[in-house]
Amino acid sequence: MDKIILFDMDGTLIDSTDAIYKSFTQVFIDNNMPILSKKEVSKFIGYTLNDMFKFFGAKEEYIEKYCNEYKNHYIKICNRFTYLIPNVLDSIMLASNFAHLGIVTTKSSNSSKELLTYFGIDKYFKTIIGKEDVNHTKPHKEPIIKALDSMKLNVNKNKIYMIGDTILDLQAAKSAEIIGIGVLSGYGEIQDLKSISPYIFKDTLEAVKFINNL
Repeated sequence: MDKIILFDMDGTLIDSTDAIYKSFTQVFIDNNMPILSKKEVSKFIGYTLNDMFKFFGAKEEYIEKYCNEYKNHYIKICNRFTYLIPNVLDSIMLASNFAHLGIVTTKSSNSSKELLTYFGIDKYFKTIIGKEDVNHTKPHKEPIIKALDSMKLNVNKNKIYMIGDTILDLQAAKSAEIIGIGVLSGYGEIQDLKSISPYIFKDTLEAVKFINNL
């Protein structure tokens, strides 16, 4: 196999909107904060928790507390309210036939591994790089570089791909000088994705088929 495919998690492989929104809402309620709609929260999924709370107007001195409260609630409900996006299993099985696979996410690598294990697909991935594994999260190139370094494979950059649903994924891919591929299964806007990459597909299965034919 002479290709590498890195996948984002939220909006690319999994739909964890319900788990994320319920966890944020619990923090909002517990701290007497304004309760945002699911749509308002969803448009920032893909950023780190710290950044999301900043976007929601939280004061800097409380953000660490809010993040810990969020994590404590999320871990209790994430499996129950997270779902594989349609066609993901088929896309992963196809991709594993011709490429080495990895995960690059702004979720924690521990919770990502737990979810992948829960869905029975952890065995397909050689590496999982989450927010605690890097100093700079996407759109910085560091998570992608760290994932590739950890895989220890000699693969040309023109055969390395990052599949994600937000502009952050594609910006990180561009910075790392690999090929970014956008999918419309998640939270990104098509015009934003197209501003970074010409390769935009409905979902991961279409994206993986495209890569397979290159």
